[in-house]
Amino acid sequence: MEYSIRELAVLSGVSSRTLRYYDSIGLLKPARVNDVGHRFYGEKEMILLQQIFFYRERGFSLEEIRQILYQKDFDLEKALWEHLQELENRQKETANMIKNVKCTIASMKGEREMSEKERFEGFKQRIVEENEAVYGKEVREKYGDAEMDTANRKLLQMTEGDYERFENLKREVERVLQEAVLAGADPKGEVGKRAMMLHKEWLSMTWKQYTENAHKGVAQMYVLDDRFRGYYDKEVEGCAAFLRDAILHWVGRI
Repeated sequence: MEYSIRELAVLSGVSSRTLRYYDSIGLLKPARVNDVGHRFYGEKEMILLQQIFFYRERGFSLEEIRQILYQKDFDLEKALWEHLQELENRQKETANMIKNVKCTIASMKGEREMSEKERFEGFKQRIVEENEAVYGKEVREKYGDAEMDTANRKLLQMTEGDYERFENLKREVERVLQEAVLAGADPKGEVGKRAMMLHKEWLSMTWKQYTENAHKGVAQMYVLDDRFRGYYDKEVEGCAAFLRDAILHWVGRI
């Protein structure tokens, strides 16, 4: 079966303009182009377009998708299983959210009591919702849905011990930063190194994958974004800048 670019656009819901753009960047080439320049697509291209949809839904950039689809060892069946697992994880998260909200409502109405475990799960859920409301849109636009969804999932899956460690790391980063700024310490010194290492461990507990470039990018945002700067500087001004300078200096050096 062969489809013209217009027919494929109608079937897929993607505009002809977008398909031409995909062609121009090497993401989805037509099976053939006739003598007058009309593009035609076959079964193989339909499958690739479906994969593009799936990866876009998971938050991958077009360049990342192109690299995945055209690597020599790309395994279509494996990719489909990965998409399925991702969707099932989201479905499970949503089901847990619905259950917890219902339990909370019932508890508020006096119809039942919530266990400590249920309250802890509800507490984590509130944190996820607050993070989504304050930072979600920006993080998703800058880093993709996959990063934000993974961070939410890892937080929701934390045991009480994991969460305690997560919170302790956050408080330790804040303490080290405040003491360093008040003492006039150099972010390129040992205290800056410690702040960076603690912050890296804290980020790694929720990030999909830690990378040095992403860490440096976040560091810049801590100073440029009023919300982050206000959080770190709420008690001692200069903590956000100290953390940024420590990260930019120490990341990649140790």
